[in-house]
Amino acid sequence: MRFSDKKVLVTGAAGGIGATIVRQLRAEGARVAVADRDVSGIEADARLPGDLLAPAYADGLPQAAFEALGGLDVVVNNAGVITRGKVTETTDADWDLSVGVNMLAPFRISRAAIPLLAARGGGAIVNTASCWGLRPGPNHAVYCMTKAAIASLTQCMGMDHAHQNIRINAVCPNEVNTPMLRTGFIKRGFDPDTAVAELGKTVPLGRIAEPEDIADVVLFLASDAARYLCGTLVEVNGGKAVG
Repeated sequence: MRFSDKKVLVTGAAGGIGATIVRQLRAEGARVAVADRDVSGIEADARLPGDLLAPAYADGLPQAAFEALGGLDVVVNNAGVITRGKVTETTDADWDLSVGVNMLAPFRISRAAIPLLAARGGGAIVNTASCWGLRPGPNHAVYCMTKAAIASLTQCMGMDHAHQNIRINAVCPNEVNTPMLRTGFIKRGFDPDTAVAELGKTVPLGRIAEPEDIADVVLFLASDAARYLCGTLVEVNGGKAVG
């Protein structure tokens, strides 16, 4: 029970990784506030539905979680979107969605959460970056850019707020077997089961990640076991390099 009586905010809680993070946190004693556009189907201690593209919603999430849970100890900025294509294939709408969800929302949430965590003597923030933000791959220009930005922001905040006993780190997944990944395959005309199996052959460990593989690392980074990690980017890629 690493998170007994800990109060945690998780964004992107309705997605494959987010729902797994929430489930595992609650199994280890945490009280969890969940944020997503639709959180009606998620078992949680507090539900905070909304649109992360709305500045007031993102700015107010940490305080809303604090009030709903009676405190705030951990923030997991997990929400994210994947925009595919070269710059020349990227629309303004693609740009606004990717920058808004992947960059601006974690920035706003962290900015609002840090004073709350500091007032309680410290805490942890875990961001979801990506291996693609550390070593960009092809045909995902804006996605790679936004994930590179959140990785850099994590490192900067990790240094700037360590003296407040706030540990800020990021998990950097490669491909993960989530509904979002499968939907992407379907949109491109592929059978998702076949595509996931073929993609797994490109990974040294023999499979792409499952949501639990990422959630386990998120919980580690949020826990006292990671007490000496600040501004760290942890790649979870099964040995597969981006390319």
